[in-house]
This record gives sequence, structure tokens and C-alpha cells, in this order.
Amino acid sequence: MTSLFEPFRLKDVTLRNRVVVAPMCQYSSKDGYATDWHLVHLGSMARGGVGLAIAEATAVSPEGRISSRDAGLWEDGQIEPLRRIVAFLKEQGAVAGIQLAHAGRKGSSNRPWEGDDHLTQQEGAWETLAPSAKAYGERLLQVPKEMTKADIARVKGNFVAAARRAREAGYEWLELHFAHGYLAHSFYSPLSNARTDEYGGSFENRIRFLVETFEAVRHVWPERLPLTVRLSVTDWVDGGVTVEESIELTKRLKASGLDLLDVSHAFVVPDVSKIPWGPGFLLPYAGRVRKEAGVPVAGGWFINEPEQAEAALKEGQADLILLAHALLDDPHWAYHAAKKLGVQQPTSLIPPPYGHWLKQR
Repeated sequence: MTSLFEPFRLKDVTLRNRVVVAPMCQYSSKDGYATDWHLVHLGSMARGGVGLAIAEATAVSPEGRISSRDAGLWEDGQIEPLRRIVAFLKEQGAVAGIQLAHAGRKGSSNRPWEGDDHLTQQEGAWETLAPSAKAYGERLLQVPKEMTKADIARVKGNFVAAARRAREAGYEWLELHFAHGYLAHSFYSPLSNARTDEYGGSFENRIRFLVETFEAVRHVWPERLPLTVRLSVTDWVDGGVTVEESIELTKRLKASGLDLLDVSHAFVVPDVSKIPWGPGFLLPYAGRVRKEAGVPVAGGWFINEPEQAEAALKEGQADLILLAHALLDDPHWAYHAAKKLGVQQPTSLIPPPYGHWLKQR
């Protein structure tokens, strides 16, 4: 069997293959509530044969949203629409995961196709939170409120409450979003954290919010189910987060119960000039984290071809392959990849109303 279509077991959860739907913001919720759009978005990819589908960045509080149309899990009423989606994903053979997030200073924004800038007061802007009163820059010029100790404690509690709701909705895979310049990453990076208390300055202090939040969630998330983190392992900017620091942080999180690291990068500041964009450019870094920190990793970014994904797994650069654009373009990517890689009976990945007819081709 090809590596891409080998099952992957983590704790009590087994994925039928290594193809994963990366969390992709859809900006299509209503007051944080999932809609039929989300059912079709994730459901089509589950139907297409993926092993795991991770729901988009889901805000743990109203001020933690990127936009007013973000997904949310800050109140109990938001559970039921998600429960419906989880049930459908399971019916299609996919494991349902969800990513919990707080946007920090990048919140209170317009959707990307509506300007990707901060809302005005007339448009319904809200106060954003961050470790320091430093604006992100470029189109996001709103200066956030520097968080007090009470704010920090409250947000950690928001993550815990959202994790409990995620379990009530039926999710079996939980990811905490510690990447892309959102709140947790902005604590971690010296480029955005100018605090002088125990949450800023040294590496030990800058990782404190991340480790404490992780440990608080680990306490309430069932031990038998995977708890994972998406981490920006490098800022690609002098003076920012380094891969070496991120490997050490990953070791600390592993000691606290981390089951897998979703390796990502950047976006804590607008400067992306040093990012070496190209096919699978982040995979070598994912492989290094996997080897040096001793944890399974999910690798993604500019992976489009089945052969590319297969090679990454065989070369030890990743345990799971995260896809975003490729699955938007082709929700049946997993099925088509299985055919291309010579998997026997690839139609077994898709439901009979499709598979019965396609196997005759």
C-alpha cells in the first residue's frame, strides 16, 4: 500500500488515510453559527475520501473573531449546527476535527474579498486584544488593547469552555491555533510582544501563554483523543521566532501532552519577503521538527500532487499531509490520488452513489 493511503492511528482515533483537510476560514458563519455552507464545504471533501477534516479557525469568544462572519464556539447554541456536520463527516468515513482560535490584534477585520482591513466604527468594529499595544501594520492599523492579567486568564478560560463544547459537538480531534500572527503567536514572537512582565521578554516568558493555554485545554480534553497545535515555527524575519525555538517549544508541549504538531509559519508581521515560496517549501522544516522534537507532524503548504505527498511521507518529513487549495479545486482529490498512485479499489474511498458508477469507467 502507498504511504498516503495507509491508516494513521493517534490515541483512540484512526484515520483511514493520511490526507487531511486543512482548516480554511470560510467567513460564512452567522453570529458564529455554522450554516449549510460549512456542511457542504467539509462534507464534499469527506465524501471525496479524506481521512480527517479539520473545521476552520473557530473563535473562542466574540472579540476573538477575525471577521464578523467567523465561526464560533463561545456559546452553547453554536454546538448543534456543528453536531450535524460532524455526523455527516463520520457517515462518509472521515474523522471530524476542529481548530480553536483567538484572532488577537488581527481581529475586527473585513473579509479578504471585502478589503481585508480593519472595520471602522460605522462598520461595527470591536476592541481587539494583544500582548502589547502594537498594531499589526499594512491594512490592519487598529492598535489593540494590551491584555491585563485578568484578560489573559479570561481568554484561557474561553479556550477551555470552547474545547468542552467541541467535545459535546462530537469532535474527536482538537487543534489549537498558535500560528499566523493570531493571539497565541503574537505572545510567542518578539516582533509583536513587548511586555516586561512574566508573559514577555525571554523565551520562557513568551511561551507562557501558549503552554498555560495548552495545559488548561489538555486538562478538559479527553486523554484518549488527540490534542494538537498549529504553530508558526518561524517568522522568516530577523529577530522573530526561529525553528530552534519552536523545536524547544514543541518539546515542552509534548511533555504537557501534545499529540501532534501542525507545522506552519509566518504572518505575525506583514513582511513576507524572505519566505522561500515553492512546492512543499515547508516540508524540510516539518521533518526537522518531527525528528528533533520526537512528535508526529502534519505538513502542508504548496502540496498539490499525489507523488509529492507520497514522497514527503516516505522521506519522514510528515505523518499527515494537509491540503487546502488542492481540495478547494478538487474535493475528490483523495480519490483521484488513490487512482494515480495505483491503490486497489479507489472507489472504496467514496460513497456508493458515486463509487458504483465511477468504477465502471
